[in-house]
Amino acid sequence: MHILVVEDEIRVAAFLRQALEEEGHAVDEAHDGETGLNHALGGDFDLVVLDWLLPVRDGRHVCAAIRSAGLTVPILMLTARDAVEDRIAGLDSGADDYLTKPYALGEFLARVRALLRRQTPGVPSVLRVADLVLYPDTRHVVRGSRPIDLSAREFALLDYLMRNAGRTLSRTMIANHVWGFDFDGGSNIVDVYINYLRNKIDRASPCKLIRTVRRVGYCLCGQDCPANPPNGHDE
Repeated sequence: MHILVVEDEIRVAAFLRQALEEEGHAVDEAHDGETGLNHALGGDFDLVVLDWLLPVRDGRHVCAAIRSAGLTVPILMLTARDAVEDRIAGLDSGADDYLTKPYALGEFLARVRALLRRQTPGVPSVLRVADLVLYPDTRHVVRGSRPIDLSAREFALLDYLMRNAGRTLSRTMIANHVWGFDFDGGSNIVDVYINYLRNKIDRASPCKLIRTVRRVGYCLCGQDCPANPPNGHDE
């Protein structure tokens, strides 16, 4: 998933980013409320982690502005304010959940998982394409009876491809969802990671699932997918 962390304490933001990336998410950071709001309004995020006490514009006003813009993205508010009236104010501003500092990392990640499940209620707990199976909750992947060991970024990429099975995804779409704002438009990192996945998933199987759509991007298709995915030609 694509997550925005708005936190002015650089070390805290980096810590949360690392924890979320280890869970396989793409993470963008903002360190003041105004920048965070601009990112939230201009990006395609599955979750916003929002600190209350921010420079320029505080988290409660950022939250209210996101809701005023009509965005329904889940918002997890983080704050040292633990009074009942503060929690009420945070939730009334549009936050979906409220976590007070200090908090355990395990609880933070559990709340993130809960909000993401709520955001995508129709997503199955197991993803299957042909004989490739991905278990999002346990982060296991198997092809037939063969377990496949993936890095966090490889897992995030495969998860995105499988959730969009049969659909042609451009390199820009993949990069924005898996790498976020950190993506360098001149980089070939998408192609590099697709090659990593092919080596682990397709090389030992006669049925190749990851297809290149010339001049467009990639499509993950099972045996019943059309020979030529839309918007391009299979290579």
